[in-house]
Amino acid sequence: MKEKTVIIIGAGIAGLAAGCYAQMNGFSTRIFEMDTRPGGLCTSWQRSGYNINGGVHTLLGCAEQSAFFQIWQELGALQGRRFETYEDFICFEGTDGRFVTLYSDIDKLEEHLLALAPEDSALIREFIKGVRRCLGFNPPIIKAPELYGPIEGLRILFNLLPHLMTFRKWFPVSMRDFSTRFKSILLREMFAELWFPETPLYFFMMSLAMMHQKISGYPLGGSFEFSRSIEQRYLGLGGECNYGATVSRILVEDGLAVGIKLEDGTEHRADYVVSAADGHTTIFKMLEGRFLNKKIRSFYGGKPIFPPLIYISLGLKQPFDLALGSSTGLNFPLKEPLIIAGEKITRMGIRVSSFDPGSAPSGKTLVKVLFPSNMTYWEPFSKDEQQYRAQKEQIIDQVVSIMDQRFPGFGDLIEMRDMATPLTYVRYTGNWQGSHQGWMITPQTGLLRAMNRLPHLKNFFMAGHWALPGGGVPSAALSARNVVQLLCKQNRIDFVTTVP
Repeated sequence: MKEKTVIIIGAGIAGLAAGCYAQMNGFSTRIFEMDTRPGGLCTSWQRSGYNINGGVHTLLGCAEQSAFFQIWQELGALQGRRFETYEDFICFEGTDGRFVTLYSDIDKLEEHLLALAPEDSALIREFIKGVRRCLGFNPPIIKAPELYGPIEGLRILFNLLPHLMTFRKWFPVSMRDFSTRFKSILLREMFAELWFPETPLYFFMMSLAMMHQKISGYPLGGSFEFSRSIEQRYLGLGGECNYGATVSRILVEDGLAVGIKLEDGTEHRADYVVSAADGHTTIFKMLEGRFLNKKIRSFYGGKPIFPPLIYISLGLKQPFDLALGSSTGLNFPLKEPLIIAGEKITRMGIRVSSFDPGSAPSGKTLVKVLFPSNMTYWEPFSKDEQQYRAQKEQIIDQVVSIMDQRFPGFGDLIEMRDMATPLTYVRYTGNWQGSHQGWMITPQTGLLRAMNRLPHLKNFFMAGHWALPGGGVPSAALSARNVVQLLCKQNRIDFVTTVP
């Protein structure tokens, strides 16, 4: 049988994973990536000797207890890599000056919360009970959902029943809504403002459960090295990467995707096309909006997305400690609200990357600050580089001023300043609206279903966080694995995987 060929658009985690699994199953693949290196949103970059991690902060699947461990093993992402599993993820300071420490140990967290707010003891115990019920949950991810038969599906549903009860109880409750149940002002603030307030409380519970089990952690060395390891796995399987190759169109003939056209005018043909690129660009530009249905229009017409971020990194010429025990993160209130890039900011979250020795030169420290932003504010700056740079410097100055108030003398320690904006995300990844994780799941939207195919278009698939809502690199890799399983079924071959 003639070897089937696949063109993959994008060398982020989804594109690289799709390439790996396709190569494992006998397909001949080529990846075309607009940037000059792999990783997409899962990346790091160097500034004056500092390694700024712009991607993974906690990776699900870094230990064998997680179902995702198998996927990362297959992709060669874990071999030889060490992870930092936090004793506590962050320290939250309330407006009354008291602190809540988010311990990864659930028993310690429960004891801490009860000591802080005995008036909310019943609610705290109910919350911790929910977290404990998330322990040991492993979603059935090894097989694409479309491939389960009725009996197999019922068996999985039966096994998931204990977890489904927890899901049904807490998924409809947002972080903001849950916060209003507390009598304690401190806990009310923490639950409302620590995460995105619209997200379901269930996801927060799951995150705490994962940290307790130490199956999620930070990849030491940063996200680019993590992505590079998957690229090396792909190349070792015989795949081909083409960098600096921006796709302008997906070629379609008689309802079949047959290849791509690059911005330089060259065309490349294949039996199948998998887009692991930005969803909006794929559907409305590369395919000119020709393959739509009501579901797709509803997604791109109003479904919420993870907001774009302002990502500020500050290199300090000496060691720096938050003086908060083992915590390397702090979320604290500002004395006065601040307007940054058109957004009202009342709190600041910072992280000191001292847990990763590769983040800064010896004897120095990298500090990171993130703010939500919006693309509308930044779009006018895309046409004026001088104004854009001036705006970035102004925002960094504002942040440094706040840090100097909080930690006197902080500004004098700075020797490196760097800032990424929503325009940065668009420039390097093409991500729609500068969003860093695609579709946001809320109690109102529910669990959005996968969108890996388009109507009336054959031999075409989509992978990545625009195809499998939920965000993050695990979703990206999983969506790619699922797509290759569907590709194998279409070609009547058994899906197989290997571990290097």
